[in-house]
Amino acid sequence: MSLTLTIPVRVRFSEVDSLQMTWHGSYVKFLEDAREAFGEKYGLEYMYMYNSGYVAPIVDMHLQYKQSIAYGEQILIEITYVPTRAAKIVFDYKIYRKSDMTLAVIANTIQLFQDRSGVFEVSNPDFYTEWKKKHNLIK
Repeated sequence: MSLTLTIPVRVRFSEVDSLQMTWHGSYVKFLEDAREAFGEKYGLEYMYMYNSGYVAPIVDMHLQYKQSIAYGEQILIEITYVPTRAAKIVFDYKIYRKSDMTLAVIANTIQLFQDRSGVFEVSNPDFYTEWKKKHNLIK
């Protein structure tokens, strides 16, 4: 089983380059928007992790650009949680141009857990195991 959420975003002026196309670095922010919305919907907010004694920095990120998106266009960002037994959070993303549902970007991120002193966690933190159970992601 996986959990998926789609959010709409309008490309703002500050997110485009001099050609009025979405600057490639802006997509990193769009992925962050999707992770925050996912956390709100499914109870995996950053402050929940932090208050549980952990942070989850991104350690790996891949983006594959398929089509450009212009200033002012609406996009749909689809985020999908990828279940894994390892102590990490994996998301896949698809970004579509809303007007014609053209796939513009495919992306993936991996986050690892660190305690608040900066030490990486090699096993699933208790709060994360409970979260997975709550969403039927493990038995």
